[in-house]
Amino acid sequence: MDSARFTLDPAFTVGEVSPRLFGSFVEHLGRCVYTGVFEPDHPTADAAGLRGDVLDLVRELGVTTIRYPGGNFVSGYRWEDSVGPVADRPRRLDLAWRSTETNRFGLSEYLAFLKRIGPQAEPMMAVNLGTRGVAEALELQEYANHPSGTALSDLRAAHGDKEPFGIKLWCLGNEMDGPWQTGHKTAEEYGRLAAETARAMRQMDPSVELVACGSSAQSMDTFAEWEATVLTHTYDLVDHISLHAYYEPHDGDVDSFLASAVDMESFIENVAATCDHVGAKLKSKKKIDLSFDEWNVWYMSRADAQVSALDWPEAPRLLEDSYSVTDAVVLGSLLIALLRHADRVKVACLAQLVNVIAPIMTEPGGPAWRQTTFFPFAQASRHGRGEVLDVRVDSPTYETRKYGEADLLHATAVRAEDGTVTVFAVNRGRSESLPLEVALSGLDLTRVVEHTALSDEDPEARNTLDAPDRVTPHEVRGTALTDGRLSATLEPLSWNVIRLA
Repeated sequence: MDSARFTLDPAFTVGEVSPRLFGSFVEHLGRCVYTGVFEPDHPTADAAGLRGDVLDLVRELGVTTIRYPGGNFVSGYRWEDSVGPVADRPRRLDLAWRSTETNRFGLSEYLAFLKRIGPQAEPMMAVNLGTRGVAEALELQEYANHPSGTALSDLRAAHGDKEPFGIKLWCLGNEMDGPWQTGHKTAEEYGRLAAETARAMRQMDPSVELVACGSSAQSMDTFAEWEATVLTHTYDLVDHISLHAYYEPHDGDVDSFLASAVDMESFIENVAATCDHVGAKLKSKKKIDLSFDEWNVWYMSRADAQVSALDWPEAPRLLEDSYSVTDAVVLGSLLIALLRHADRVKVACLAQLVNVIAPIMTEPGGPAWRQTTFFPFAQASRHGRGEVLDVRVDSPTYETRKYGEADLLHATAVRAEDGTVTVFAVNRGRSESLPLEVALSGLDLTRVVEHTALSDEDPEARNTLDAPDRVTPHEVRGTALTDGRLSATLEPLSWNVIRLA
């Protein structure tokens, strides 16, 4: 049986992990909001209508930054509809998801939700640059952030929020390169509008952090050219450019699906190279960071038929993918890809948080439960804080239809402030265990704290309403640390967390 190996040395690092790498996303889409995070009649709901059982799971998941209110929804969003007395808020058609938006959950409720999660939850607000523009973005910024003494800041106080919301991180629109987007624009049109909006928002508050729209996927025909054009307009005005990517198996090609992170890593590296090319052209010393503010496993091939069949319902059951062990292993590999590029990826948002392609599922009036994908994210958020060590694997390979030869082992390691090290590793092999050997150089590590794996004899096993705990991580025995060498066996098709102290 071939083994995989790599060396860990504190002299060779990638970069510090930003807490924002463990962000998520709440969009007015399907049941993410209504009967997801917000259900006033639920037995666990608080006075604000927030589900207590969901809040407990969100805290356990360990999410930080939460992007809102979209997504495609934001390109038709009228922020003023979502503030003030709930009874006075208008009902609107949401063109993005062919649904009716009641606006019962709005800006104030979103900020209250973040406060209930805890101090680690930071707002990431998107402005509508599809059907609206500079003026509306400034109005929202003033309403949300100005202390007092102006029409909009005083209106916020009159609505019951005397203290400003203090939103620092803003997205300048969403997926404006996509023809599906309401108000879709060319790179030139969007670049000019994003620059104008960014310049105006910085006039109000120079300290805001701004994210320009990058490509919706690496497969877009305009990819790279879009980023280059947009950044030519906005380079000195924004801090990040966005990346979005979703993965699913096509035509039963599970081997390529398991190697999805090959595409994600190439996407990150290509966008970083494009950013640096523009910076070099502009003779700028500034580095643009990356905001991977939508990523997940999503069975998109099912989505179009679901949406087109709708006739403007409220909070329909949409995109409620049920995730298998295979899906969870792929999601873990995508997390590894993000950590391996922590030097440039400073924000990342798992899309979405509840019910809609989400790690948490709920039943209206009933329970909430963890999907299989919940566990890799929660473990990475808990144990993936610190400095990423440079991991270069020597691994057996396998052939994939989509990406050619791919490593069976996908891995990274994070060293915490107290010197402990966590290895995150995926075995992409579907039928055989993978022996792993890690040489530890210059690290004061003497024991294995734990080795857990998420795997199952049935790769299609999943957690459901009737069996919410069918799949959970389990302890792996036999992992040893002797004379500076870690030895472990990774089960077939598995996500592994090995903690060393």
